[in-house]
Amino acid sequence: EVHVATPVEVCSERDVKGLYARQAAGELTGLTGIDDPYEPPADPALVLRTQEQSPQESADAVYALLAGRGLV
Repeated sequence: EVHVATPVEVCSERDVKGLYARQAAGELTGLTGIDDPYEPPADPALVLRTQEQSPQESADAVYALLAGRGLV
């Protein structure tokens, strides 16, 4: 399990589909982490803090995990 641990504020800034704006305008409900509960995984194999690393660094971390397990 890979947990992409990105703060909701960063998710809102990166929101290319406009879901957070629609939720803020009252047009959408049930947005995870805003008005719907979110529970992070208890023991993920990898945590990606995407606000602190580039997409390439995140991809490299996933690849390293898979390679370390002999899956690639």
